[in-house]
Order: sequence, then structure tokens, then C-alpha cells
Amino acid sequence: MSQRIAFIIVLLGAMLWGTTGTAQTFMPQTVHPLAVGASRLAVGGFSLLILMVGMRKINFHTWPWKATLLAALAMAIFQYCFFTSIRLTGIAIGTVVAIGSAPMFSGIVEWLFLKRRPTKVWLMATSLAIIGCILLFSNKEGMVVNPIGVTLSLCAGLLFAFYTLFNKSVLERADAIPSVAVIFSVSAVMLMPFLFLFETEGLLSASGISTVLYLGLATTSVAYILFSTGLRHIPSSSAVTLSLGEPLTAAILSVLVVGERLDVVSWSGVVLLVGGILVLTISGRRKEKVTENMI
Repeated sequence: MSQRIAFIIVLLGAMLWGTTGTAQTFMPQTVHPLAVGASRLAVGGFSLLILMVGMRKINFHTWPWKATLLAALAMAIFQYCFFTSIRLTGIAIGTVVAIGSAPMFSGIVEWLFLKRRPTKVWLMATSLAIIGCILLFSNKEGMVVNPIGVTLSLCAGLLFAFYTLFNKSVLERADAIPSVAVIFSVSAVMLMPFLFLFETEGLLSASGISTVLYLGLATTSVAYILFSTGLRHIPSSSAVTLSLGEPLTAAILSVLVVGERLDVVSWSGVVLLVGGILVLTISGRRKEKVTENMI
């Protein structure tokens, strides 16, 4: 797979994540957000796991369990940190800090653990995307800067960076679909207690079931399969930067579906976000052409 195609596939996965917020508006408000997170991981992970086991695509004896457990743990704690930060500091601040900090943390993690120094192209693309993300949400009213909430959002960004790094290790020994199936099934088991600790009234209603199915199958199974498939061919730091397509998609859907309005500053953020993504994609295409010329 070419690097440019890998970029596009990762971006498509991020765009599916971006539909999560809009989809959750159809969920009964009585259901706790963390219960929704546990449910979507269970649906996404277990459905894929049953399919992969039935097709005999998973060899549990040779499976890379250490990296899998670390990736699953990172994803499980990410759900807790992210959803708790949203409750404490609001959707806007929580999303900007968590999603916006993830690319920075990913670059640092790669530098420290893989000894891979950030490239100038990655720094440029990531800077554009993060600034764009901040501008995109700058017009949100009622934002509350809660120190504990912001800290949890930063933890969520760091955990997503670690999840991506551990997931890449799993992908070195397993295919994308089995990897997503096992990681998210293990993560769902870790989060199961939250289904008994938090409010779930309305979860088994028609709107609740349909929303959880969409969140589990589309924004979890399909989205993370796309993300993992592309991740096998590009650095984890680049994949995390491309994940900023999530807030971009969420903002566009909020205008088209929910009826929200974006001011000039927010639209400027959209332009910068798109610009950062294009810088990465175009640089990948140029690298391919240079490689072809050398061959």
C-alpha cells in the first residue's frame, strides 16, 4: 500500500470518529456517556471477535498479548479520562485539549521510545492542524476551564498516543481486523463494570440500541480497522495528526445536521485543519515519487 493511500484510509477512519458526537444526540440523555463508551467498545470488539474466531483468523497461542493488553488498557483509560473531562470542562475544551494534544504527545513518544525525530513536514502539518482545532472551537459559549478536567483531557491525549504506538506493535505480527477485534474486546471487558456503576436507563430503547449499534459498528469497528490498516504503513505520529480530521468532521456535521453556525474565526480553523492534513498527504505523495525515481 502506498503512503498516500494509507494517509487517506486513516483520514477516513477519523472522519467516521467525527460522526460520534452527532450520533450521540439520538441517544437518550439518561444514559451516562461512559456507559455509552463501554457499550460501543463491547459491540465493536465482540462482534469482530466472533467473526474472526469463526473464520479462524486468530491464533491465540502466538498472539502478541503484551502489546495487546497495553493497547487495550490505554484505550479503556482513555475512555474514562476523555468522558470525565467532558463532564468537568465541557465538550469544546475537553475535545480541543485531548484531540489537539495527542499529535504532540505522539511525536514525543516516538522520539523517546523509537528514537525517531519529528520531521519538519510533520511539525508544520501538526502545528497548522492544532491551531486550526483551537480556532474551530474558539466561538463555543459557556466554556469552563476546569483544572482537573483539562488535566484529564491531557491524559486522554497522551493515552491515545500510547494506544497508537502499542497498536502499531500488534500490527507488526497481526492483521488489522483481528487486531481491532482482540484489542477492543479486551478493552470492553475492562470497561464492563461501568455499565453497572453508571446510569443506563434508555440504553435498551429503540433509539438507544440503534445508536449503540452505529457507534459500535461504524465509529468503532470500521473506523479503527481503517485507522489500523493505514497505521501499518505510516508513522504513528502522522496517523495521530490525521486523526484531527475527527473534530473537523464533527464541526461540519454540526452545521449540516444540527444547524449550528460557525463564525469567521471557526471557518479559519477549518481551513488550517484542512491545510495541515493536505501538507501531510502531499508530502507522502512526493516521497513516493522520489522513491520511484531512485528505483
